[in-house]
Amino acid sequence: MINTLNAITAKSAKLVIGLMSGTSLDGIDAAIVRIEGVGSDSRTKLLHFATLPYEDGLRERLKELCTLDRSNTAGVCSMNFELGRQFADAVRKVVAEAGMTLADIDLVSSHGQTVWHIPADEPGFVRSTLQIGDLSVIAKETGLPVVGDYRTADMAVGGQGAPLTPYADYLLFRDDRRGRIVQNIGGIGNCAAIPAAARPEQVVAFDTGPGNMLIDQAVYQLSDGARSYDDGGAWAAQGEADARLLGEMLRHPYFRQPPVKTTGREMFGKAYAAEWLGKAAARGLAPEDVIATFTAFTAQSIADSYRDFLFPLYAVEEIIVSGGGARNATLLRQLGELLPDQRILVSDELGVSGDAKEAIAFALFANNAIHGVANNLPSATGAEVPVIMGKLAFPG
Repeated sequence: MINTLNAITAKSAKLVIGLMSGTSLDGIDAAIVRIEGVGSDSRTKLLHFATLPYEDGLRERLKELCTLDRSNTAGVCSMNFELGRQFADAVRKVVAEAGMTLADIDLVSSHGQTVWHIPADEPGFVRSTLQIGDLSVIAKETGLPVVGDYRTADMAVGGQGAPLTPYADYLLFRDDRRGRIVQNIGGIGNCAAIPAAARPEQVVAFDTGPGNMLIDQAVYQLSDGARSYDDGGAWAAQGEADARLLGEMLRHPYFRQPPVKTTGREMFGKAYAAEWLGKAAARGLAPEDVIATFTAFTAQSIADSYRDFLFPLYAVEEIIVSGGGARNATLLRQLGELLPDQRILVSDELGVSGDAKEAIAFALFANNAIHGVANNLPSATGAEVPVIMGKLAFPG
């Protein structure tokens, strides 16, 4: 297999499948990416993108495993292999849809599914992170080498293991003349501020807080499971945000923490949503007003984080939005109203699929890893040094 790996690295262009499953727990995104070069010289072309949605039952079991008082060791152990097979299915799906065969692919890169993330020491717990979806299962089922489990290497050198995608944001969106913020809105929102003509060490990045996570959970519960997200923000558009509840939500201490900072479902997950759904019910809010309030919470927390931590540092002309939130017209409208001095774009307008962007990022990480090139961004994660993130699983 070492000879196979040498043959892959010797290629001037490689076909890499990037796999991403985020905190929204929607499913697995798979992108076939043609990559030339390595590191800052990387050039990418998206050849095909597909999503393998999680079935409702699997999604709810994952939510349980991401909830401290409901998770269990046996469940995590079993889900690690079950998700490995799901990731392999996503590889087969995107390859078939693209009219290719597995033999056409050089490498697979998998983020895995985060079930718990502890970015800083806590009483009784040390800094750590856990992504499941076993790499060896993916490799054996697809017959392809797989790189994954990226976050642990960054944490081993003092980083928080997140956010990781700002490294790829820098490669894909840096501009000599315009200061930009690249804002992904998945389950959690994360941003990367890239000054005009920036060097990598000038990028400031952090998790802004909940993205779609609270909205999705509210939609699921208030629709009695009939819906899992607010399509286009239509439900939120029918309601009005409750100013008192919104103000209380924005007092969460996470928003006052300066970067470097990361968060996830362990802080803003199912239990947190249940707390605020209970308070909304106590105030007698209609379902549409609850969804409107949770949507405004995401928009306001993003805008506030820019004003608190980014605008004092850099001139920013453009906000580039990707992820599922880029399809929420109500959320984008609110961001535009809160940020009138910046132009709000979706990444597709700049030639990068907003749905596929994070899967593309992990394809880039794997390409760097097999070449022995660092693929973290210490200014984003707080790592002491650049490191090569990723572990390698062989199919044979």
